[in-house]
Amino acid sequence: MGFPGVWMTESESMVYRVVPKCACSSIGQIMFYSDHGRFFDGDIHDSTSGLHKWSQDESQAPITENVKSHKSYAYSCVRNPYTRILSSFFDKIAGIQRNGRRYRGNLVPQLTQKYGIQVGSPEDNFDFDQIQSFRRFLLFARDTIRFKRPMDPDIHWSAMSGHVATFIVNGGRYDNIFWTEKFNEGMQSVLDNIETPHPIDLNNIPRFNESEGHGPKRLHPVEDYFDDLSMHLVYEIYKKDFQLFKYDFENPSNKMPIGEIDLDEVHAKLGD
Repeated sequence: MGFPGVWMTESESMVYRVVPKCACSSIGQIMFYSDHGRFFDGDIHDSTSGLHKWSQDESQAPITENVKSHKSYAYSCVRNPYTRILSSFFDKIAGIQRNGRRYRGNLVPQLTQKYGIQVGSPEDNFDFDQIQSFRRFLLFARDTIRFKRPMDPDIHWSAMSGHVATFIVNGGRYDNIFWTEKFNEGMQSVLDNIETPHPIDLNNIPRFNESEGHGPKRLHPVEDYFDDLSMHLVYEIYKKDFQLFKYDFENPSNKMPIGEIDLDEVHAKLGD
């Protein structure tokens, strides 16, 4: 299995387990900058050099050796499950991707046919019922995660605990897991524990949100998208995420964590 989704600086100053839709573009660019004194020109997900990634064959041996012996500071970043699944919908389902096409080709037509999901288009200024379509998407996301149909779950809406767990199960140990909602504070706590070839001043780092501007704007407050049934579905899918990463299931309008993440609990519960 190895360490899918793991990125490591070439200087081996830090090891990061990517969790999709949780500030990974910003974190990747900070890692790249910390080694090279410049940002990667483009989406960091497209880089093929300058940053070790598990998806690059030549990076797998150095990542494995580092993680197994816990040579470097290892961390991940998580996000409120309500805002994360909403972001996945607006980016991957309703939005147009960087290549100018829909995500995964025929996925959206399939969702229209099977779940009645409408997402509009740039031509009609993405005119559709966002709340109705999102709730139908939630049903689809639940079906992929619980029943693996009509397809396997996508990394952008599969549970964060599943992403975080592969690192632990295969022999890694986290030094830090922080929240997207307290990004500067969390990222600073990583930087305070490591030495990098180039210093990082987080106050001067731009935010890299590669999904922005390619699709419809969210028209309503977060809580308007989640009725009682939607909340039930979200809890069914993301129960562990709420519990381990200390988010408020009862109140979709509260995106902030309500407790401290206990790393020992995370390792114990995700390590089997």
